[in-house]
Amino acid sequence: MDEPFSALDIQTRQLMENEVLELWAAKRKAVLFITHDLDEAIAMSDRVVVLSAGPGTHPIGEFAIDLPRPRDVAEIRNHPRFVELHAAIWDVLREEVLKGYAQQRKVA
Repeated sequence: MDEPFSALDIQTRQLMENEVLELWAAKRKAVLFITHDLDEAIAMSDRVVVLSAGPGTHPIGEFAIDLPRPRDVAEIRNHPRFVELHAAIWDVLREEVLKGYAQQRKVA
């Protein structure tokens, strides 16, 4: 799934994210979810892979998401482990975000 909820308002987005989590819990099928939203990645995943800024994108970090299930995407964001994971992943991601902005400025 590539950015499936990006066009939705935040309330509808959270409802749809919870729907996907419920479907996953019922069917237990693998889902590859691509998102630029770090909160969404952590709330919905068992594993987050961070990619470098392009061109030549490659994995630069991988994190096991060991939050309890079932999860509600709005509530799990308050869990202390969520906050820890967010900080750790953002430490890796921050530099790549800055690289991406720099690449966009060169093009513009």
